[in-house]
Amino acid sequence: MDHALDEGPFFHGTKADLRVGDRLTAGFPSNYRPEVVMNHIYFTALRDGAGLAAELAAGDGIPRVYEVEPTGEFENDPNVTDKKFPGNPTRSYRSREPLRIVGEVDDWTRQTPEALQRWRDRLATMALEGRGEIIN
Repeated sequence: MDHALDEGPFFHGTKADLRVGDRLTAGFPSNYRPEVVMNHIYFTALRDGAGLAAELAAGDGIPRVYEVEPTGEFENDPNVTDKKFPGNPTRSYRSREPLRIVGEVDDWTRQTPEALQRWRDRLATMALEGRGEIIN
């Protein structure tokens, strides 16, 4: 672990319908840059941050937030930490090892349709400007 600030609980947002005991793994396309296959699985200590990720996730499923447990070492997410922001304000982490689902969370803050569109527009602009590079 590389100076991670949190010991949990941790959360992962997705549109996948999962069950307790299922494992989330790396090796799937990024929700933000689908041409990039991710080498890590990402999670956060902020349930609303996971909720935003769930709502922005690819696919037509229902946005879901799961409480997860890392099964191995993890590190601060370099996409939102010291290389781009000081510290780890989003309390975001990543691991090459699977995350185990320990439960589904339903008390997270949902975004308005307008707020989601602003996020999608911001992500699209960053990609067009070359600022959406993923540190994989």
